[in-house]
Amino acid sequence: MFRQTFPLAILAGLCISIGCIVNLRVGGVAGAVLFAFGLTTVVYYKLKLYTGTAGFIRMRGDWSMLGVVLLGNIVGCLLTALVVCYAQPDIIEPASKLLDGRLAKGPLRCGLLAVGCGFIMTTAVEFARQGKMLPLLLGVPVFILCGFTHSIADAFYFLACPMEQLCQPMVLAVYLSEVLGNFVGCNLYRWVKPRES
Repeated sequence: MFRQTFPLAILAGLCISIGCIVNLRVGGVAGAVLFAFGLTTVVYYKLKLYTGTAGFIRMRGDWSMLGVVLLGNIVGCLLTALVVCYAQPDIIEPASKLLDGRLAKGPLRCGLLAVGCGFIMTTAVEFARQGKMLPLLLGVPVFILCGFTHSIADAFYFLACPMEQLCQPMVLAVYLSEVLGNFVGCNLYRWVKPRES
């Protein structure tokens, strides 16, 4: 399972990082729309993304796989951040400002905002699995423009920041709250919607 899942998760982290890069460089509505390239690539190649997996796991048996996916996504973001920060150091400043904004909100608010993102991502992926790509293309700019937090995107943004900023204890608290919030949002439909017979 690890050999099959981990490389696909790393590649998914890279794809999301590409969306992050264009969002940092362009910003606004255009940056949010162009970010969608990352998620559409993940879905097209059937890669393993935490927010595209958490809402579809079996409640028994898939927890270790979800952990592998999250770890692989973070590794993909780290590798991309190392390369891009060296080749294009101008992205460090906007990434740093974004992290400052997350820290100002704190773990609770970032976690609550992550619930919205998780719900949108699972909905978008569910539509994409049925061959309907428009919700996927709209879902990404919607969660970005709403200010919702995406744990894998933030993995890239945070890892692109200077080390002294990244090593603050509050960063880990914020990040873990986003991971949990995304998981809750991804599974919201299963917990609220009655099972179809």
